[in-house]
Amino acid sequence: MSTNALPPVVDAETWRKELDALRVREKAATRELDAIAAQRRRLPMVEMPDYTLEGEEGPVRLAEIFGDKPQLIVYNHMWFPGKTWQCPGCTGLTSQYTRLEFLDNYDARFVIVTQGPIDEALEYKKRVGNTMTWYSTANSPFGTDVGAPPGEGFALNVFLRDGDTVYRTWHTDGRGTEQISYTFPLIDLLPYGRQEEWQDSPEGWPQSPTYSRWSNSETIAALYGPDA
Repeated sequence: MSTNALPPVVDAETWRKELDALRVREKAATRELDAIAAQRRRLPMVEMPDYTLEGEEGPVRLAEIFGDKPQLIVYNHMWFPGKTWQCPGCTGLTSQYTRLEFLDNYDARFVIVTQGPIDEALEYKKRVGNTMTWYSTANSPFGTDVGAPPGEGFALNVFLRDGDTVYRTWHTDGRGTEQISYTFPLIDLLPYGRQEEWQDSPEGWPQSPTYSRWSNSETIAALYGPDA
């Protein structure tokens, strides 16, 4: 890649001063994220109905999805009926999670739930190389009730189990899910950033239509699927 759009060149002392000024804001943002997490830990919760979803072994109650853990993170994967390749954003996000065993130390589990029929969902999981457990809410109102109705979006929800009673403790969607991705934090460190038109970048910086640099689902499957 060759471009005439380059940051200004300065001496090391000037660069260090500019970096130190930015570091003040970075540290402030870190402290704010700590404060947000502290507030999240103080949120109330709401009791959930006794939903039944579909798993690889058949029907499963929501409380059973926790396994022996009291905490559960659920990513609701967008699903389009009849499509060979599902949402590239969801496919790309979930492809990052190949090692989730560390959650055992925090008494938690991470799973995928989608509106697709369980047989199709499991086939897609295999095709794109996912390793976490998938469940289907095709025959349950669960997806709609937690912000991911059929064909309309994706969501991230967190639940807490006390015995057989399940509570919903947190929810986000849209760009709120970026916080569980490692791709954007890495890309945002680059001088050119995400190179998308909406970003605030210096004049002349390379910019492309939003999503145009994202890998499509077929490419992700080729990189991480069983034939990779």
